[in-house]
Amino acid sequence: MNEQSQINYERVAKAIDYLKLNFKAQPTLEELAEKVNLSPFHFQRMFTEWAGVSPKKFLQYISVEHAKQVLKEKQSTLFDAAYETGLSGTGRLHDLFVQIEGMTPGEFKNGGESLTINYSFAESPFGNILVASTPKGICYMAFSENETAAFNTFKSHFPNAKLNQVVDMMQQNALYIFTHDWQQLDKIKLHLKGTDFQLKVWKALLNIPLGQLSTYGNVAAKIEKPKASRAVGTAIGSNPVAFLIPCHRVIQATGTVGGYMWGPTRKTAIIGWEAAKIDTAV
Repeated sequence: MNEQSQINYERVAKAIDYLKLNFKAQPTLEELAEKVNLSPFHFQRMFTEWAGVSPKKFLQYISVEHAKQVLKEKQSTLFDAAYETGLSGTGRLHDLFVQIEGMTPGEFKNGGESLTINYSFAESPFGNILVASTPKGICYMAFSENETAAFNTFKSHFPNAKLNQVVDMMQQNALYIFTHDWQQLDKIKLHLKGTDFQLKVWKALLNIPLGQLSTYGNVAAKIEKPKASRAVGTAIGSNPVAFLIPCHRVIQATGTVGGYMWGPTRKTAIIGWEAAKIDTAV
């Protein structure tokens, strides 16, 4: 991410933190601009360029009351969600991610031994990101402001793999999700290591439509383990692929956004950004 983009996201994140604490007071544009040391005019322009909607509209998307309302509403069908997001049908909505191939038990046990993994650093609307791929698909994606720390965390997942800092088409196709029309993207293949239970949970997350939210209990019910909400939460917290596997769309039953491996502010930003994308597409 270039320096100016990073500064813009940091200002947006600061504004979002303020909104999370003060949304009930409905802060004015002037208050938000003051918090990030910008004039109201420049803050409005910067925020709208980043999110695609005004700060006032974005506030509606990220408030706890919005989350509660989403959860209370009757669940839309996949067809409804696909239609409302401008996608061609449920196939397009789900098939972008339908090909998940779990690593073999040997690969899992040996920490990626015999695997060759390419990785690179890239920009996203939510900060710098490390993305990694095998010849079979994306195996890792994580947000991080510090490249050294990001690499060390990534390496700990695959301690015995051969790691090459190389940009490949698998990574590029995955990163297009931030900037391109989903209808124009190729399928994004995922090559994940995890237990059978984790893979089931991650697959269930892929069925939560863009702009929609679910709860840990709902996900547990979807995988036919209705009493396993706590285990589902643990599996979600172990998600190795940020954003593509949308663990950010799972919130607490109370409507509270809850925790996120890559930070609750970033989770709130993603939820609002996706809601804004839906609003502008309708």
